[in-house]
Amino acid sequence: MAQQAYLTETADGGPGPERRGDRIRRLVTRLTSGWRDRGVWRRGIVLGVFAVLLAGVMVLHSQIPNRYGNLGSLIETFLPWIAVFVPVLLVLALVRRSATALIATLLPVAVWLNLFGGLVLDRSGTGGDLTVATHNVNADNADPAGTARDVAASGADVLALEELKSSAVSTYEKALSPTYRYHAVEGTVGLWSKYPISAVSAVDIKLGWTRAMRATVKTPEGEIAVFVAHLPSVRVKLEAGFTARQRDKSADALGEAIADERLPRKILLGDLNGTMNDRSLNAVTSQMRSTQGAAGSGFGFSWPASFPMARIDQIMVQGVEPVSSWTLPETGSDHLPVAARVDLTKE
Repeated sequence: MAQQAYLTETADGGPGPERRGDRIRRLVTRLTSGWRDRGVWRRGIVLGVFAVLLAGVMVLHSQIPNRYGNLGSLIETFLPWIAVFVPVLLVLALVRRSATALIATLLPVAVWLNLFGGLVLDRSGTGGDLTVATHNVNADNADPAGTARDVAASGADVLALEELKSSAVSTYEKALSPTYRYHAVEGTVGLWSKYPISAVSAVDIKLGWTRAMRATVKTPEGEIAVFVAHLPSVRVKLEAGFTARQRDKSADALGEAIADERLPRKILLGDLNGTMNDRSLNAVTSQMRSTQGAAGSGFGFSWPASFPMARIDQIMVQGVEPVSSWTLPETGSDHLPVAARVDLTKE
């Protein structure tokens, strides 16, 4: 009787192995329904076109004109963030049950990996004989002494500061003097060093006031030319787009000064208000290497400090071998400090 009751219960739809199998089959059928008809290739055409356009923007970003609102430079500044559209496209393709959209979405994925996949990897090495750092300290910094102590704790041998407010310079000098014996300030930029500094001069970047300088630092491995620069800010305006004309003009002037430098080993530290992808910085980026691009881990975004979205603070070298590059913890500024270790004995 017990056996008969069990068989009857199962046959009447009770919880048995057969019913669980039916539920799984129904779930699979529900998920795959709509993927077996020919409509999977006709649906999602618009999504597929958008995916192709997205890939085209990444491949042809240098061809996007700057004529209207510097649109090309704006896109290049945030180019890595195009990847955020890919998961959206994937979800929409699945919702639409579109094989066309799914396949098309692979195109921007492949292009992004080709452009930026290497930056995701850790390229940092060991060794080196000089650590350098740069920080836009923010003229409105409420704690300049604390910021100075934070960046000094990074262990940098050579430290550049930008956006120095004249009333705060003495505070930075006092806070940094225990770590750095030598320093020089020109306008709103300054250089602090554990090694002797000489041949200090302002660099004219066509602003009418000083926001760039050049100095010779005498290290145990010989002399190097160190440039510190704070290029003009850029703005995004509804009526004017990405306004960067003055920044671009200053970048050209800075590039000329670096090209005219006679010392073979050069290091540029500063806030360039632009990324390595921005064509408007070609006068500088075409002749120098980014330490982050050559020996960093990740993108090294430095601005804004609360949620970094772009690396506009740069350490660039010529005649010097980058070993490692990284961002430092947040200070009282709206930028993150960035640092790098370099080898002066080889390139």
